[in-house]
Amino acid sequence: MEGISSSISNRNIVAALPRDLSGTAGSSSDGGEERGNVIIVNITSTSSGEKWWKKVLEVEEAKQQVLFSLPLILTNGFYYLIPLISVMFASHLGPLQLAGATLANSWATVTGYAFLIGLSGALETLCGQGFGANLYKMMGIHLQASCITSFLFSILISFVWFNTEPILVFLGQDLEIAETAGIYTKFLIPSIFAFGYIQNILRFLQTQSVVRPAVLLSAIPLVFHIGITYCLVHLTPLGFKGAPIATSITLWISFFMLAAYVLLARQFNLTWQGFSTESFSYILTNLKLSLPSAAMVCLEYWAFEILVFLAGLMPNSKSTTSLIAICVNTETIAYNVTYGLSASASTRVSNELGGGHPEQAKSAMVVSLKLSVLLATIVVMALGFGHNFWAGLFTDNSAIIKSFASMTPLLAISIMLDSLQGVLSGVARGCGWQRMVVYVNLITFYLVGVTVGSLLAFKMKLYVKGLWIGLICGLACQAATLVLITMCTNWHMIAAVV
Repeated sequence: MEGISSSISNRNIVAALPRDLSGTAGSSSDGGEERGNVIIVNITSTSSGEKWWKKVLEVEEAKQQVLFSLPLILTNGFYYLIPLISVMFASHLGPLQLAGATLANSWATVTGYAFLIGLSGALETLCGQGFGANLYKMMGIHLQASCITSFLFSILISFVWFNTEPILVFLGQDLEIAETAGIYTKFLIPSIFAFGYIQNILRFLQTQSVVRPAVLLSAIPLVFHIGITYCLVHLTPLGFKGAPIATSITLWISFFMLAAYVLLARQFNLTWQGFSTESFSYILTNLKLSLPSAAMVCLEYWAFEILVFLAGLMPNSKSTTSLIAICVNTETIAYNVTYGLSASASTRVSNELGGGHPEQAKSAMVVSLKLSVLLATIVVMALGFGHNFWAGLFTDNSAIIKSFASMTPLLAISIMLDSLQGVLSGVARGCGWQRMVVYVNLITFYLVGVTVGSLLAFKMKLYVKGLWIGLICGLACQAATLVLITMCTNWHMIAAVV
């Protein structure tokens, strides 16, 4: 059929026409050339491949979302690498430093960084819809309110981090490792304030579709970070302490660069009109969205940490913990790859709803979902062909590499589901459904995922596979619930009340 279609492209088709009653021939209304009782129509046919793509995907919308999401993926990856590089430098100082720095970084992520990422999610709704509705001044007000909120919670997080050692000892961690992790976390405390401000500014830029400059403004600090960390760890008496100090310094450098960009760039003259005390009156508005948004993120992060903890309770816990850690890291990296589409969905939906275009918002959501499936498929195929190589980057243990190979089919399913729910969660943030999704995550991840996983792992003796099957059940329920919510949504009603 493709050959037939191609052969008629750009051809003149000749067809007989009956004369009108007067016997005269006029010009054709459809743009063809009429001669007597014959009309010659030029038909330009697109290839069957183009037709197929147009039916499956809105190419222009998809192109815009891909160009939008790629810089976000890079920016997110660069900020992910900053604390990780510090851990790598600290880890080379010895086994105790390796264990302490790794534990401290995980602790800082689940108790601080993840929470602040979630808090900034309020701006995806408030600034996104404000930009779509041309309420430009309010975007700067909401940014300031969100920064105030982040500052207040950063103070609370600082108290938790300062007492990391006794908390970890209470949770059953080795005394030496807990002490080392406690030291590392204390010197990370300055970073938490900068990190919160950075996330707010990134959301402020994202909702205005300003994403490319953020790549440069995160890449430059990352390059400096490598040099700063090396100098503090190896060329000063700080040693181990130099690694977390370097993270704090780099994040503050990044914040000042982002802040200077917003203050000095002319394109933000409308959305940033200076500091205003009016922002204090919008703190409560911010909290109504930021707290549920933070809960959304933390519930998912904590669920994965629980899996690692449960793996430590199994026979041969060193191997099972290593295996589940590789799986969790793989899932996290795969999610970070598709994260850009989640942010794209949030921005596009919130902008269109704010502009009073419900059908465009719905269309943008559908395109994001299709792209997420496509991208997840590519990741899954790469994992399927290269799982042994990938596992070898984490360990030299042949038994663990072999076990990871048997986990690959389950990982493929969870990555696909996680990609879908990530985009749907982005849509939820764009619509302002954070509170609803908190309950969805709580039920699906814990009541379903952790419960089913624990039963399969310990009662059915499936161990790590059982835990991951439970996670898949939770992700499937989460994705199905979010799909049902979006299908039942009255988009016109949402656009009317924005």
